[in-house]
Amino acid sequence: MRNFEGQVAVVLGASAEGGTGWAIAEALAKAGAKVVVGARSYEPLKRLADKIGGLAVRCDGGSEADITALAEAAIAAYGRIDIAVNSAATPTLGLINEATPELMMQAVQVNFIGMTYFVRDMAARMTNGGSMILISSMTATHPLQPHFAYACAKAATECLVKYAAQEFGPQGIRVNGIRIATSVSDMAGDFFNTPGVGEQFAREVPLGRLGQPEDIADAALWLAGPAYVSGLTIDVSGGNQMNRFPFLSDLPGADKSYEGSAALYDREQGLGYKPAG
Repeated sequence: MRNFEGQVAVVLGASAEGGTGWAIAEALAKAGAKVVVGARSYEPLKRLADKIGGLAVRCDGGSEADITALAEAAIAAYGRIDIAVNSAATPTLGLINEATPELMMQAVQVNFIGMTYFVRDMAARMTNGGSMILISSMTATHPLQPHFAYACAKAATECLVKYAAQEFGPQGIRVNGIRIATSVSDMAGDFFNTPGVGEQFAREVPLGRLGQPEDIADAALWLAGPAYVSGLTIDVSGGNQMNRFPFLSDLPGADKSYEGSAALYDREQGLGYKPAG
């Protein structure tokens, strides 16, 4: 295991126990880093901070002021930032023919605009170089209906990784992304545990299983270390990137066309598909 003693990490999007951000924060703390965790939901965030001996800061991942305050809180508490991970995400579901200005802004506010504020504010305080990691999604490269707005925002984040790597490389800051295909986390667990759904997704994974938050944390630890890597978004998907996501018509209860796809997901909760009927 890498040793991050004496280093300070900021992890945004870490309030969901069993989620990707939570697992990354735990792994960094276990490796010796002082960890500042941020998210909108403060109570679970505080439980995580108490568990790992870190600092909890309420932070809306789409708010410029909140993200600046998160960075300043890390400096005030520990005097430096060496590692910055943004795992915050807002699931935004809908088809193109259902697109509205509200849907589009919901998709980009946290999933791209907030990512940009995060890169800017963390880089400004990484005075000794460091590593920045942005969490993306394989929906950006492999279509998965009805996630078009979310996927397009994540594709923008992957472009941001490249621009940030060039801009901040001279300061010794490495910027990389992690592209997740499936992760049985708090946000997606209900979806993948629906009978027949997880099995359909796992069928497209050469390693034969769905991803776990710990798999993403392992990759984050490597990128957080001194790896000679910058400007890349790496697939952490068990090889899923060589295949595809299931089509709507593959899923239990699905209609064979996209016209009926609105019945397959919950717009209000944003939890993913629901079997029709």
